[in-house]
Amino acid sequence: MKFETKIINFFAGCLQIPIPAALIALIGELQQAANGGKVLEVEIKIKRKRRSLNANAYLWEVLGRMAAVLKTDKDSVYLMMLERYGVYTHVCVKPAAVERVKQEWRTVRELGEITINGQKAVQLQCYFGSHTYNSKEFSILLDGVLSEAAQLGIETLSEADKDLMLKEWGAK
Repeated sequence: MKFETKIINFFAGCLQIPIPAALIALIGELQQAANGGKVLEVEIKIKRKRRSLNANAYLWEVLGRMAAVLKTDKDSVYLMMLERYGVYTHVCVKPAAVERVKQEWRTVRELGEITINGQKAVQLQCYFGSHTYNSKEFSILLDGVLSEAAQLGIETLSEADKDLMLKEWGAK
């Protein structure tokens, strides 16, 4: 069950969220399952604007054109663009875990060995994949890709068309 609400109350130690009438029958099924010993999984989170599929498709189209000019594949260009314009975090790991951590991230840059409380560690700069980005983060990535594409002589959307495409995030 998934629905949106702007109403949430806390009363007498209980969280209260109004359920849309169309979902009441499903609530009965869930209650029966719980009474029968089943464990229910509940997730409540703030709704975020989703990235436009058109913007994502356009990003990959431009990456493909860049790859053709650079004589490489679009995944390699994507990782290069993530390193230049992407969102990252720093992680310190035991030297033996470096390769395993690298497998979990889209791209990783080793920054070097450090010592933490007398223990050797390796500091990594780990880049998140763009599917995790909010609209501002994705906009920065897309702007960087479009700027580099233009430098390669690749025709891209006009600024007005790009802005219109990015505004779709706010409409969804």
